[in-house]
Parts: sequence; structure tokens; C-alpha cells
Amino acid sequence: MSQDDLASDRPAATPVPAATPAPRPARAPAAAPRRGGTLALALLLALLALGLAGYVAWRQWQQAQGSASDNLDQRVGQLEGTLGTLGDERSSLRQRLGDAEQVNRSLREEMLGQSERLRNLEDAVAKLSEKSLSGHDAMLLDETGTLLRMGQQRYVLFHDAQGAAAAYALADQALAAVNDGAFSGVRQSIAAEREALEQGLPRTRAVDTLQQLRGALETLPLAPRDTSGGQVNPGAWARIGRALGSVVSVQRDNGAPLAMADARFARELAALDLAQAQAALLAADVDAARDAVARAQASLAAQFDTHDPAVAHAQAQLASLAKTLAPATPVQLGAALAELRNLRAVHALRAADATPAPAASTGQRP
Repeated sequence: MSQDDLASDRPAATPVPAATPAPRPARAPAAAPRRGGTLALALLLALLALGLAGYVAWRQWQQAQGSASDNLDQRVGQLEGTLGTLGDERSSLRQRLGDAEQVNRSLREEMLGQSERLRNLEDAVAKLSEKSLSGHDAMLLDETGTLLRMGQQRYVLFHDAQGAAAAYALADQALAAVNDGAFSGVRQSIAAEREALEQGLPRTRAVDTLQQLRGALETLPLAPRDTSGGQVNPGAWARIGRALGSVVSVQRDNGAPLAMADARFARELAALDLAQAQAALLAADVDAARDAVARAQASLAAQFDTHDPAVAHAQAQLASLAKTLAPATPVQLGAALAELRNLRAVHALRAADATPAPAASTGQRP
């Protein structure tokens, strides 16, 4: 209801003459209906305000619900877009996984092929290493055999026990570097023959001692001669006889090996005895060497001054040499060389029997 309707519902006021003012008591009864209309108007206005507030609240609630639904629709749209993007990405990932699986399959096949090639390469390298090791061992065995033959021939031809022992030592070192343990028995044989050779080394030292004595003979003094029987002032006949005596000399043989007055002959004869003893030792003729040493001792005792320290030292050396020159059996060499040859022949036969026929590789990729 509007205010115009309310105004029309009010009773019409009676015209009052302007000249006569309305009495105060007559206005009192009209106050009650005005108060009720005001309350009604206030109530109406309050109701209108409540309705307007409810309408405004309802409209705001509707607007809020509309904005919430719009936001929800927007979010749903965004989620749908996100889900669509995720679906596309998942499809691309599936495609990539398929491609990666194909690549992995091809890589696996290549890896299997590489493994097979590597296995073949390892087999080839193993065969090459076996060949190199066999060649290395063969070279060492050849060197060992050469050294053994050299030492044997040196002892047989020259009776050089020291040189033969050195050759056997080198052969033992070469055989020790061989990787095959089947040749250890040959090393024992080499050690036995080397030990037998080293027992004859004092004779080699005796040869060196004789060489030193031959060099020292030039400085050894001879025995003094008795020349006091001559006259102080010889006559003419004595001088003539002495002059003829220098050309032809007639003397008695007093039992000595040779009664020589010439110092040069005495030194040369002693040197010849020492040289003969040295040659006999080199020829492994112990008896001849011992006889030559005895003759050298007799020459020193008869022709040289035995009171001189140098002559006494030379006699002592000859005496020690005579003691060391005891008869001994010669060393028998060649057993180690024969054993080495037999073992090499056996190994060659085994290698020939164990060599397989070349077979084609049947490797198959899984």
C-alpha cells in the first residue's frame, strides 16, 4: 500500500471557519486515530524494510550462488582442460615408451652381438697368448740346450771346469724362467752336474798358480857358485885355459838333472816344467802334471837359492799344488741335455695330439 491509499482512507475533515478558532477540548478525540495510523505506518514501513532486506539478502544469496557455480564451472572447465592435456601427455608418453622399448630391443640385440664378438675376441687373444707363451718357452728351452752343449764341449775339449760351470749356471737361470713345471727334473740334473764341475775348480786355480810361478821365475835368485879356488894373479897359462874353457867346457856329472852354470838355462828349464804341468792340467792328465810339478820342485831346490823368502814361497806353493793334484775321475756331462731333449720331444708329441681341428662357430643370438 502506498501513502496515497492511506491518505484516501482517512476521513475528510470538516471545514472550520477561519474566524472562529477550534476549541482545545474538541481536538482531544481526534488524537487517538492519528496515533494508530502512525503505528500502522511504522509497522508497514518496518515490514517493507524487512521485505526489502530479505529481498536484498535473497538477491545477494542468489548472486553468491551464481558466482560460486560460475567458479565451479570455471574450475571444472580447467580440470577438463587439464585432464585433456594429461591424456595427450599420456598418449605421447605411451608412444615414447613404445619407441624406447624398440630402441632397447635393438640395443639388446646389438649388445648380444657385441658379447659374442667379445667372446670370439677373448678366444683369439687366449690362443695368441698361448702361442706367445709357447714361443717364449721354446726360446728359453733352446737357449738352455745351447748353454748345456757349450758347457759340455768346453769341458771335453779344453777341460775348463770353471767355464763349463758358468755355462751350466746360465742354463739353470734360463730354465728357471720357463712356465712349465715339468722341466724341474732337468734343473736338478743341471745342479748335480754343476756341483761335479765345481769340485774340479781347484785344478783351475792350480793352473792360475802355475802361471803366476812362471812369471815369478825371472826374479828368483839362483844358488851362489863357489869361485874361491882361482888364483889371485893367474898366470898366462891360466888365462889361456880360461879363454879356451869359455869355448869348450868339460865337467863331471854329479847326479843332478843338469849341472848348468848359465842362469838363463836354469830359469828356462824350470819354466818349461811349470808350463808342462799347466798343459797337463788343461788336458786333465793329473799324473803328468804331478810329475812336472815334482821336476819343478827339484829345479828350484838345485838351481835357486832356497834361503831366499821368494824361493821358499814358490816351493811352498808347489808343495801345496802337489797335494791337490790327486787322481780323480773326470766329470761325466750330458745327462741333463739328454733329459731336456726327451722332455721336449714328449711335449711336442702331446701338443700335436691335443691340437683340435678348426670348427665353425655356431653362436646363435637369443
